[in-house]
Amino acid sequence: MKSVCVYCGSSSRADEWYFAAARAVARVIAGRGLTLVYGGARVGLMGALADEALRLGGRVVGVIPRALVEKEVAHTGLTQQHVVESMHDRKALMSELAGGFIALPGGFGTLDELFEALTWAQLKFHSKPVGLLDVAGYFDGLLAFCRRAVEDGFIHPAHVDMIHVSDDPGALLDSMDGHVPPDAGKWWKRPDGS
Repeated sequence: MKSVCVYCGSSSRADEWYFAAARAVARVIAGRGLTLVYGGARVGLMGALADEALRLGGRVVGVIPRALVEKEVAHTGLTQQHVVESMHDRKALMSELAGGFIALPGGFGTLDELFEALTWAQLKFHSKPVGLLDVAGYFDGLLAFCRRAVEDGFIHPAHVDMIHVSDDPGALLDSMDGHVPPDAGKWWKRPDGS
């Protein structure tokens, strides 16, 4: 991986430990000489992530829809900022620029981006690693949902197993570096043939 796309919240109301985790991710990415790709905002965890990577001399590439630039949330100090027309364009360009994806805690937008990256991997539209930085057990419920979806036959176990999970940014990136895409199709049958 030469670049990592990080999805995370834009809320400034989150607890400080989430901001600390965003800065820790930025330190690991910048320390490894990787390019940080993210949503281009200056607010919330997104802003903390970008600011820390930039402070350490890291390369930071933002991708932000024009409507959000007009709301004055765009970061103006990035290495490169792409302004696109829609959220769809944003996700597509971020995916194109990324060698892998990490989701930090966030809300609907973060989950939308995460699940799109996972779905595209499941459909073999890409073979890039997808990881969760599980800060303070934030993603425990989501991972429980994924296990339930496996039990009920909606997701192949290999597609849940392809999600790299850690509460340590360095360990997460190490795991993602060793990523091997699963050899499983989306449409599968249970061992009993059902």
